[in-house]
Amino acid sequence: MARFNKIFAGPYTEATPQVQERICATAVLPGTALVESGSAFAQAGAASNAKILIAQDNYLALKDVDTAWPANDRVIGMEPLDEQFFNVRVPTGTNVTRGAGLTTNAAGKFVLATTGQRIIMFAEEAYNNTSGADQLVRARKAQGNLASA
Repeated sequence: MARFNKIFAGPYTEATPQVQERICATAVLPGTALVESGSAFAQAGAASNAKILIAQDNYLALKDVDTAWPANDRVIGMEPLDEQFFNVRVPTGTNVTRGAGLTTNAAGKFVLATTGQRIIMFAEEAYNNTSGADQLVRARKAQGNLASA
């Protein structure tokens, strides 16, 4: 079970993020990274350099953050702004420290960026994911197109 129950985490004074809706050929977990692929969404690949959107929880169907959007469904992708917080999905075995730069793995989940990789998000909390399942970690969009040093 996820530690958080929403993907967009605020702040509450901030207007909700801009969203885009597209069909996605594969099942998508909320909190993972999406990229545009023509007129559709695709799961972001490893260290993606494309524009990243965050898959929102499927609140329209009253689904929780651990329920994947079905394949070939219309998915809501949120456009992160650097002043907004999002709960992004990190795989089990990932030890995140506050301020750590995050990039994507082949499944669109957020992992620690290594030297030379694009930093997409910065962790806003420390969390050692030894839970045995993917977890949501609070993060904020990195400004610009940063590379890990």
